[in-house]
Amino acid sequence: MTFSELGLLPELLSAVNDLGYTEPTPIQAQAIPRILAGKDLLGAAQTGTGKTAGFTLPLLQRLAPHANTSASPARHPVRALVLAPTRELVLQVYESVRQYGKYLPLRAAAIYGGVDIKPQIEELRRGVEIVVATPGRLLDHLEQKTIQLNQVEFLVFDEADRMLDMGFMPDIRRIMERLPRERQTVLFSATFSPEIKKLAQQLLHEPETIEVARRNTVSETITHRVVRCEAAHKRDALVELLQRHPGQALVFVDTKIACGRLASLLQRRGIQAEAIHGDKSQQQRFEVLDAFKNGTLRVLVATDVAARGLDIEELPFVINYALPPNPEDYVHRVGRTGRAGHEGLAISLVDASEEERLQAIEKLLGRPIPAETLEPPPRERRAEPARRRTERSGRAPDGFDFSRPYEPKAGAVLATTKQQPEARRAGSKKAVAVLLGGSGRAQ
Repeated sequence: MTFSELGLLPELLSAVNDLGYTEPTPIQAQAIPRILAGKDLLGAAQTGTGKTAGFTLPLLQRLAPHANTSASPARHPVRALVLAPTRELVLQVYESVRQYGKYLPLRAAAIYGGVDIKPQIEELRRGVEIVVATPGRLLDHLEQKTIQLNQVEFLVFDEADRMLDMGFMPDIRRIMERLPRERQTVLFSATFSPEIKKLAQQLLHEPETIEVARRNTVSETITHRVVRCEAAHKRDALVELLQRHPGQALVFVDTKIACGRLASLLQRRGIQAEAIHGDKSQQQRFEVLDAFKNGTLRVLVATDVAARGLDIEELPFVINYALPPNPEDYVHRVGRTGRAGHEGLAISLVDASEEERLQAIEKLLGRPIPAETLEPPPRERRAEPARRRTERSGRAPDGFDFSRPYEPKAGAVLATTKQQPEARRAGSKKAVAVLLGGSGRAQ
């Protein structure tokens, strides 16, 4: 099957051809016709399968009749809303809308937190048909009355399972109160949990369900490996792995503090690395992600904030420095490699305390992961401090021997004995030391 067989507009086919795509992925082949038919859809597909284009292309086609070049904001009301859990994913979807819709006079805006809200307000006032947003920042605009959603015809939830994990459900309910009841709703998720199905029952009307991949599976193009080592030697093990595999690598850690410290360690070891986590400013995150995407940065150390929405073509290598507590997050992490049919390698450093997490991941994958044991590096004998050497030998660096008893020089003793009678004859007073004792209480 080709994209031309899906009934897409010539403008969309031209944009697809410009990007070098000729055949739709399985999720695209199933989702696009159903969305074009106006059906509500519940779709599940593993990461890296092209599900973003699976809803972006039919969304653009559904809005094409409203496309116009008028300068009036009234001619460009918000007609499509895409909700995503992270800023990175919002930007990824927005870029997809921009690329596929470049031959259609439709306006789009990316709305997310961590940046000044004023430029977003100005963009919304000029009029946009498509808004891609995180729930929190969208609520900010709704409260400030800088956006109206009463004409939304098309609603998309992207990575809906992640939005549930991040506690966005109350925000989503508040947003839903501002939307028209008559609309088409599409819910996409990397995983298909019972919670997602319950959410679909609440938000979707008689949806069709498509599930291209088995629940919570990873791409078959990814090779999985486990390296067992002591927790104290994980850093050395990581450096050794990066020396074995000289290409780009994405390293996942479990905390923000560990993220920054590990990136600094790699830099001290001569490995080009930067950290990205939730405490970084938006500008810092943009700069680091751009450097990693264009290949000028070799190693990106990240928390799970980058597990979704980070789209790097042909990324060869993912390392789990610490296993995630939720085995499904392992699927999202390693899904950054082995995308679009390319080969990928995922290696996890596992210490004794993480064995239960490893077993849960292997159960989810349905197979054991090949493992090797990395022995700790030999300890180098450090030079002993001078003080310790003195204690062992009894002789100080200047030659004084502390092991022998003190013997005063004869001249010093004689001088002392001569001075004492002379002092008495001169009527000098003796110094007397008296120790006074007591109960310690004032009498």
